[in-house]
Amino acid sequence: MLFILTGKDDFSLSQALEEIKGGLGERSLLDTNTTMLDGQQVTPGQLTAVGQALPFLAQKRLIIIKGLLERFEPRAGSARQKKTARAAGRQNDCKLFPALIDGLPDSTVVVLIDGEVKKGNPLFKGLLPRARVKLFPLLRNSRLRQWLQGRVRQEGGSISPQASELLARLVGGNLWIMASESAKLVLFASGRRIEAEDVSAVVGYAQQANVFAMVDAILESRAGPAQRALAQLLQAGVAPAYLLFMLTRQVRMLVRAKELIKGGKSEVEIQHRLGLTSEFVWRKTAGQAASYSLGRLKELYHRLLEADLSIKTGRYGGELALDILVAELCQR
Repeated sequence: MLFILTGKDDFSLSQALEEIKGGLGERSLLDTNTTMLDGQQVTPGQLTAVGQALPFLAQKRLIIIKGLLERFEPRAGSARQKKTARAAGRQNDCKLFPALIDGLPDSTVVVLIDGEVKKGNPLFKGLLPRARVKLFPLLRNSRLRQWLQGRVRQEGGSISPQASELLARLVGGNLWIMASESAKLVLFASGRRIEAEDVSAVVGYAQQANVFAMVDAILESRAGPAQRALAQLLQAGVAPAYLLFMLTRQVRMLVRAKELIKGGKSEVEIQHRLGLTSEFVWRKTAGQAASYSLGRLKELYHRLLEADLSIKTGRYGGELALDILVAELCQR
């Protein structure tokens, strides 16, 4: 039996793996008959040696291989390259693995775990007719909110639409963090419905959201909100160096986004390269990148470097340097 679990949502993927394990007999016996293999290194011979062995005092033997499909992902320009001995070996392995998996005894269960897999992946296409495939893309928008509401119900609580919207915006598609934060919120609400105010009070991302709000206000030239947000964060004890770092990070993000957009990359690929799992954050970043020229972004970056230097040389204190910087950057 062969399972293929792929996608960026490793939380749901790990749950699916646990469900597979739960259907393979007594857990302690299964654990002693489970083998983990590195998909980048495993050879057909190694898979055969492990897979042909009968389980010891258990119903099934489980083999989990991580990254095998990634090893056969099509490479850019590979069609134009000459066939080397290594390329020929990969093609041979691509034919061998499906045949070997077909020949494994019924007592052996193989689970392939990978990230995103392209449709043109030759090994994936070869294994597809004989596999149970489950895809786990990152959840976004309404699907993410639905998952959150279901998770809260599973924890024995309820959540308002406004609270679920806010939490989805703060955390994004990382379900590991989302599960942890929803559990904390259910305990905090103690039987009543979770409201947006509870999310702001409990979720560790709330202060980080305030930092992002300050950065957004600066880059959108909203001087009043930017200065108020800066004052609140400094009063809350946030280090000036951290705020300067976050602002610099966002300017770099805008430069990279602008270059990727200019290069004709798709939205999905740009989000992946920038590490953005939240659709809301991506839309915000794309809008800010569109409102700045590359020359203006370089000017902002140099001004940030000057502010950092003025703090490190003792010319200005951190808070004063940030006050001056915010006032200057908001003048477009």
